[in-house]
Amino acid sequence: MAQPEKYLDLPLEEVIGDRFGRYSKYIIQDRALPDARDGLKPVQRRILYAMHEEKNTHDKNYRKSAKTVGTVIGNYHPHGDSPVYEAMVRLSQEWKVRNVLVEMHGNNGSIDGDPPAAMRYTEARLSSIASELLRDIDKETVDFMPNFDDTINEPVVLPAKFPNLLVNGSTGISSGYATDIPPHNLGEVIDAVIKKIDKPAVTIDELMDVIKGPDFPTGGIIQGIDGIRKAYETGKGKIIVRGKAEVETIRGNREQIIINEIPYEVNKATMVKKIDELRIDRKVEGIAEVRDETDRTGLRIVIELKKDAKSEGVLKYLYKNTDLQVTYHFNMVAIQDKAPKLLSLPQMLDAYITHQKEVVTRQTTFTLRKANERAHIVEGLIKAISILDELIATIRASKDKGDAKKRIIAAYGFSEAQAEAIVTLQLYRLTNTDITALEKEADGLRKKITELEAILASEKKLLQTIKTDLKQLKKTYADKRRTIIEDEIEELKINIEVMVASEDVLVSVSKDGYIKRTSLRSYGASNGEDFAIKEEDHLVGLIELNTTDKLLLFTNKGKYIYLPVHELPDIRWKDIGQHISNIVAINNDERIIQCIPVREFSSDRYLVFFTKNGMVKKSELPLYEAQRYSKALVALNLKNDDELVNVYQTAGHSDIFITSNKGYGLWYHESDVSPVGQRAAGVKAIQLKKDEYVVSGQVFDDLAEPSIVLVTHRGACKRMKLNEFEKTGRAKRGLVMLRELKHKAHRVRGAFAINENDTICFKTSTGEIYSLYPLELSASDRYSNGSFIIDTDTQGEVTEAWKDADYQQPFTEQEE
Repeated sequence: MAQPEKYLDLPLEEVIGDRFGRYSKYIIQDRALPDARDGLKPVQRRILYAMHEEKNTHDKNYRKSAKTVGTVIGNYHPHGDSPVYEAMVRLSQEWKVRNVLVEMHGNNGSIDGDPPAAMRYTEARLSSIASELLRDIDKETVDFMPNFDDTINEPVVLPAKFPNLLVNGSTGISSGYATDIPPHNLGEVIDAVIKKIDKPAVTIDELMDVIKGPDFPTGGIIQGIDGIRKAYETGKGKIIVRGKAEVETIRGNREQIIINEIPYEVNKATMVKKIDELRIDRKVEGIAEVRDETDRTGLRIVIELKKDAKSEGVLKYLYKNTDLQVTYHFNMVAIQDKAPKLLSLPQMLDAYITHQKEVVTRQTTFTLRKANERAHIVEGLIKAISILDELIATIRASKDKGDAKKRIIAAYGFSEAQAEAIVTLQLYRLTNTDITALEKEADGLRKKITELEAILASEKKLLQTIKTDLKQLKKTYADKRRTIIEDEIEELKINIEVMVASEDVLVSVSKDGYIKRTSLRSYGASNGEDFAIKEEDHLVGLIELNTTDKLLLFTNKGKYIYLPVHELPDIRWKDIGQHISNIVAINNDERIIQCIPVREFSSDRYLVFFTKNGMVKKSELPLYEAQRYSKALVALNLKNDDELVNVYQTAGHSDIFITSNKGYGLWYHESDVSPVGQRAAGVKAIQLKKDEYVVSGQVFDDLAEPSIVLVTHRGACKRMKLNEFEKTGRAKRGLVMLRELKHKAHRVRGAFAINENDTICFKTSTGEIYSLYPLELSASDRYSNGSFIIDTDTQGEVTEAWKDADYQQPFTEQEE
């Protein structure tokens, strides 16, 4: 006999898709997002309702938190006790919630992120304003649904007599949706609701006359009114929130920055630690000490500055680099009609007003029904007192209560409800005076019934009731705005002097990428000797700079590295530097070909680049000022296997001299090269033949008369005067500088524009390095091959030549 099928054969994707879909629906609707009507997530609503049911209200004593948590998880919320307690604690934290909904005795955490005491130690009760969320819940104002085990009912939403969603805001993450609604000022939100009731078509700008923007419990300053407006229009927007700081002068003519308000949801302890780390790491100069002096009187962080430190600059640096200034992103998502929606401000107000109309209508209907029932009974009691003796006689003659009720209904025409009220009447109520009290009550009830019927009959009266209630709430609970709002976002430009102690240092850069900064003291102590460098390596630059300067390092692959001098490792003159790859990632086959010091990226300065395949490019220096410099940046666009040969900084009116390996030299003025963008490839510099490439591009001042010096692979060296050449234009063939030999023709390994103190170095294939002082050579004409310096048969061919890196002080002339 075949067994019945126990299993379904379904594709995995379908099952996972279906289950994840159900799970997502659950956490979106019933966990992480607030309801647009009462602004509460299910766990918060259940905590407040449980406390209300237990009569744990603001006018009674505090009660153990564990008791409430037990009730919540036992009756309404079948989840862990920790999340419930955490949600309860958050509702009590005055730095998180603008109007706290739970009052707590004991340690409920701190703005420093300290955990609250366990729930067995703390006590809690509903706050006075939380009772307004629950007011009239017993008057059938909202729908109830069965709890998780169908034993009791719980409310679907609270009556919410004030717009809690905007007042306390909300934050949450579910699958596919997140929400960030900031808290607002109760008085302002109520005014906005009233404005929306009076004029349903009210514009955002009109609403913003009353609702200025978020009002954080921690105060602070908001910048960017456009971001607020955009958020109110669309539900998404961005604002800047910064702490409140002031500068005080203290003894010794010094200053200190006092922070007494910090941005919303920022952990104070972490922020103070970060500021102190900036001081320890010397990322910002001028901070002497950071102290957290917060006590029960209020928040107070003191940043004591060193003498002559600029407080404004330090403060700007802290705004930019710490949580003293943060960006707040509005993302106003709430559950409306059982689905998550991104809500604008008018939509939020509408959702609340619609909810209130329903609540007040249901409340009025309930009250009217109760008033009618009571009026009917009062009418019966008045009639009963007028025929009291007969009634008593009838009741005395009856067998029991039921019989008595039947008899008086039959004899005197009372209704069932009236008969019940009469037979349960206590004897003392039969005194003569009571009739007046009953008649007075009947009058009151008649008036009340008329009023209630009027509210139900007219929407205008209904809205008026809502408005009156809201005004009363505003009177009772509204307080002053804590957050200041500024229209514009301040652009934070940080002066480098703030970050760096100004100090003259010596920076050395080698071809293989070893770099260091050395104090002038360490250099002086060694008399400039015993410099640590690897055998095959040589210096590309040795420059005296200030720590506030910048250095641009260019590689043969057309990349550049932007280095603020103060960030370079401080290493002794006698020790080898740090490899550039520890600072910025570069390729293994990348070499440093040039380092250019920069004090200011002024627009009248240029960079001129020469490439191996005969291109030249000129760009304005400010294009190379980098904001982010954690990786090597593109200096120019190199095509195919091209390489960068030389880079120079010019003032725009220099001469250019280009030399090819076959001994051709071309001289023209820099004005022949037009400035282009940073990533451009440039233009043709010289006309090259097959197997010819550029060995060097030289730049010299158009007033100077340098000598041109060539070093060939055969170990020959020659010096020529510039008047041997004729100045022409860009991209020409140039003039020959070597006599072409049929056998073993000379090929240029290095070409330099030389001034009187320059020294040339070259390396041979045997690894030996030689230096020569080129001005000791006699000047030759263009058609000679110069004189041999070494014997290539024994010492090897020349593989590389370079100008010795002199000790440079590039900014002394400019400053003078």
